Amino acid sequence: MNILITGGTGFVGSHLTKALNDKDHHVYILTRSPEKHTNSEKTSFIGYDYQVEKLPTIHGVINLAGDSLFGYWSKKKKDAIITSRIETTQKVIDIMKQMDKKPDVFITGSAIGYYGTSEDSIFTENTTEPGDDFLAKVVVDWEKTAKQAEQLDIRTVYTRFGVILGKEGALPYMKLPIKMFAGGKIGNGEQWVSWVHIEDVIQLIQFCLFNAHISGAVNITSPYPKRNKDFTKVLAKVLKRPYWVSTPSPIIRTIIGEMSHLITKGQFVLPQQAKDNNYQFSYPYLEEALRETERE
Repeated sequence: MNILITGGTGFVGSHLTKALNDKDHHVYILTRSPEKHTNSEKTSFIGYDYQVEKLPTIHGVINLAGDSLFGYWSKKKKDAIITSRIETTQKVIDIMKQMDKKPDVFITGSAIGYYGTSEDSIFTENTTEPGDDFLAKVVVDWEKTAKQAEQLDIRTVYTRFGVILGKEGALPYMKLPIKMFAGGKIGNGEQWVSWVHIEDVIQLIQFCLFNAHISGAVNITSPYPKRNKDFTKVLAKVLKRPYWVSTPSPIIRTIIGEMSHLITKGQFVLPQQAKDNNYQFSYPYLEEALRETERE
């Protein structure tokens, strides 16, 4: 198959590209700077101004581009978070509109931030009412833009990612205080962490890619979320560090501002679509997932 990917050089995209190449699929990575990359037998880097008619038949499009959520959420940063997702998604939609033969499937990155935050609610793909905070509004607009693919009669999947565990992403930030012997719960520690190992992220994206009956929202999370206090305790155990210092939420908010929302709030999200379609998680349990990230 020929697969077009945005964000193909990022954390998730680079792992996904390798996995698809290993299965002999050709990946076309859409990037703003194709000249900075070298093509290979199974991977081609193209710019957003590339002539669509020069592409072979594209069987699937995967949209993973977006400015990082990490950093102080100034107005400029928040604008970048929003516009990078909306504008890139719209560009991809416009490219698909130009294709004579439309892709079979469009998989667009999204986030469990759609659901807002709660310490006692359980969210699945059947939850249709979004949250009302900044991240929820970003995701709603992001998915609304991607929904145009449905009007092109393209099977569309909204992959809502949880906290991805791997060498990159959020985990290095979560490890840092523990490695410095200052690890402990954040605030009251009751906030949920809906996490997922990078291997399951890659496998679930491919699961959506190759199973024609899957569409709509798909939560990319482990079936066993953990509260912050328990997540941190397991992480400290894996890193062989003490678990003792509690960090009050106001201190986190003072240091990193509104981005603290990612740390001090959470949601219990279940991957109902994956379970209903009999997906078998490689790392359903936190401790083995964290130990695997240390071995990578």
